[in-house]
Amino acid sequence: MVADLHVEAVPFDHPDAVALRTAQRAELTERYGTPDSEPGPAPTAADTTVFLLARDAAGRAIGCGALRALGDGAGEVKRMYVVPSRRRTGVARAVLAALEDEAARRGWILLKLETGTEQPDAMAFYERHGYRRIPNFGHYADSELSVCYERELDRAPAGRT
Repeated sequence: MVADLHVEAVPFDHPDAVALRTAQRAELTERYGTPDSEPGPAPTAADTTVFLLARDAAGRAIGCGALRALGDGAGEVKRMYVVPSRRRTGVARAVLAALEDEAARRGWILLKLETGTEQPDAMAFYERHGYRRIPNFGHYADSELSVCYERELDRAPAGRT
């Protein structure tokens, strides 16, 4: 874990959450060449179970991630993002660990996620952290740009937040 990092739950519409999601969408627009590269419904306050924000020691929002319930003990990781200047410093791992702990606290036993073909850095990150590639699921089933993963969770939270 990064020593100067604090991960906290915030409302989906918190200004820092909105700013990070906007930055993520801008980056994806550049990578995919279109502002509408998301194959499924975008997360909303109504369907987001929790939205986590990572802050540095100065209180700046530097990363985020969310969970969406899928039912039957499963959830989906959404909106994982770290500002470029803090990538490869452990921020994404801290956010993912906090999301996994939150999912385990809710009794979920499986997390799924979708990333895209133009995000090899994200694919490598999830694979390094125990996620295995699966056939595209749900809204992503027919998307040629989607790459999907899942990971079974421990029954108890790891306490890594």
